Amino acid sequence: MGAQPAPYSIGVDIGGTKVAAGVVDGAGRIVERVLAATPSHSPLAVEDTITAVVGDLRSRHLVETVGIGAAGWVDTNQSVVRFSPHLAWRQEPLKAKLEQRIDLPLIVDNDANAAAWAEYRFGAGAGASVMVCITLGTGIGGGLVLNGQLFRGSYGMAGEWGHMITVPGGHLCECGNRGCWEQYASGNALVRDAKALIASGSPVVQGLVESVGGPDSITGPAITEAAVAGEPLARELLADIGRSLGVGIANLAAALDPELVVVGGGVSAAGDLLLTPTREAFERTLTGRGFRPQARIELAHFRNDAGLVGAADLARHSLIEPPGTVIGGFWPRRRRVRRERPRKDPGPLRQVAAKRWGD
Repeated sequence: MGAQPAPYSIGVDIGGTKVAAGVVDGAGRIVERVLAATPSHSPLAVEDTITAVVGDLRSRHLVETVGIGAAGWVDTNQSVVRFSPHLAWRQEPLKAKLEQRIDLPLIVDNDANAAAWAEYRFGAGAGASVMVCITLGTGIGGGLVLNGQLFRGSYGMAGEWGHMITVPGGHLCECGNRGCWEQYASGNALVRDAKALIASGSPVVQGLVESVGGPDSITGPAITEAAVAGEPLARELLADIGRSLGVGIANLAAALDPELVVVGGGVSAAGDLLLTPTREAFERTLTGRGFRPQARIELAHFRNDAGLVGAADLARHSLIEPPGTVIGGFWPRRRRVRRERPRKDPGPLRQVAAKRWGD
């Protein structure tokens, strides 16, 4: 009888517009992936979609765990999605509901935490002492890895970089505030700015509209694709996003002093069209510039797949170290091997004291 294949883990990345799921091996390699639209209007519809993609993948692969990366604020126990700016989750007990439908060990974490973990474990952030991860999609997500440990904060909600207010009184954000960073450096910002030009009747937008197939086809991925193909306005809009991104990263550097900033998510498909203006704005804005080492800013190795790879690996890790063991905001944390030290002779005085106190 031949050896059985090693079991895989499934990672599910739930974004504002799509659900990406994949079968991932222990080295972070994606064996198979599937995509589905995110039914953002209904928590039950999202659960149905997750259950369907997991069932589809399990029908073809031996799977031992499932990790869910959710675009929302997940509590410390990694079970309840407290709030999602782009989906219909409000105090949603997502883990409990999915466990009723998926008979495998299962964890839920923030999608950007999962992406950060993937990049640290297998990608662009391998070995970095302080790594900030930024995911640019519908909004901005973030994760922070410190000395090999994913930092989740006191309540599980660290890394929500996208909702730092960078323009007081600025554009209204889905979170309820005005001027959040993601309103100026995300896929939504690309779309809003392009549609504003269309609404104004500006002739400069005509080439972009034609390149994407009409005004109804203006989306973040479509604008990014047009920019890569050389469309001038799409490149200009991406450069605006990059400059806003660079200023925000400079603010993060003032607070966290990272060694490395990894940029992923769908908008990162623009590559240097995004990163060149980002790096320029970062260098121009960084406090103490010229007198301090600068963080490197690099594209994510896994690009838009980081969330599902990280979710799968976190689920696999949870079999060894359950999420309930969060200490000081860290999970997973580095486990130190305690060395047994030889016990010293306590000496005559300590022996007397031990007998006196009944030891």
